[in-house]
Amino acid sequence: MAKSQRKYSPKASHDVELEMRRYKRGTARSGKGGKAGKAGKVKSRAQAIAIGLSIARKKGEKVPKKK
Repeated sequence: MAKSQRKYSPKASHDVELEMRRYKRGTARSGKGGKAGKAGKVKSRAQAIAIGLSIARKKGEKVPKKK
């Protein structure tokens, strides 16, 4: 049987895991903070996962492209 390839790198999974922890603690924010501090609170699991994947993409990890 052929071994299936991973869609995401282990490091990308780690980034998502960290963001999920922030979400569960209630400290996850989305958007740029800036001077005004307008970053909104992350309100769903899907949003937290998307932020984690976005962070991994910026670091150059193996993550599929956005649809």
